Amino acid sequence: MAQPCPCRSALRAARMIQQARIPQRYAHCTLDSYDTHFPSSNRTLEAALMKARGFVNAYPSGTSGNGILMNGSIGVGKTHLAVGMLQALIQERGAKGLFYDYRDLLKQVQNSYNRSVDVTELEILQPVFDAEVLVLDELGASKPTDWVWDTVAHILNTRYNDRRTTIITTNYPNRPPLGADENGPRLAVREETLGDRIGERMRSRLQEMCVVVEMTGEDFRQKVKRASFA
Repeated sequence: MAQPCPCRSALRAARMIQQARIPQRYAHCTLDSYDTHFPSSNRTLEAALMKARGFVNAYPSGTSGNGILMNGSIGVGKTHLAVGMLQALIQERGAKGLFYDYRDLLKQVQNSYNRSVDVTELEILQPVFDAEVLVLDELGASKPTDWVWDTVAHILNTRYNDRRTTIITTNYPNRPPLGADENGPRLAVREETLGDRIGERMRSRLQEMCVVVEMTGEDFRQKVKRASFA
């Protein structure tokens, strides 16, 4: 019986990774290169890596269309882990995937309203809707407006209804909007939450469609900079 040559499979995986739109800055990010053994490492990083590996191994039958929401402070490696999962799902599971920065995606959609641009909103969003695996990086990073909330709801609801896997990273605490009650105004000074940034209805939807992975620790990027200057 004829079998595909291993080199053909490797070339196919390389082509699919190139089509996934992974930024050059993160092209080196794999699950194997995600370091959790440096001196100040938090144990949540090792737990997040284990969940990421387990998710890849279980995909697709064991994940049932669910995704992962990686929540944590700046510089703990959320994007590295998300890209590592995407690359592993493509190489090991043959999945087709896409990487999108949340802010860049919204800017592309907004730009489609310009009459001089020969592309429609649907043409931009259709690949996002259809991607077997979508990495949506920095969810909540854009200033919340009614338009932003509607666009996020359109993307997440479409993928939820189609049971497509979405891997999300966010710097905002996975909590509902805080500092307000039914009869009073919101407090002006406080830490913003994911509920503030994307709306509580969509935050609640994410709890249905994603496994939540909490990651804490020092800002690794700033630590590396400080060490290099020292």
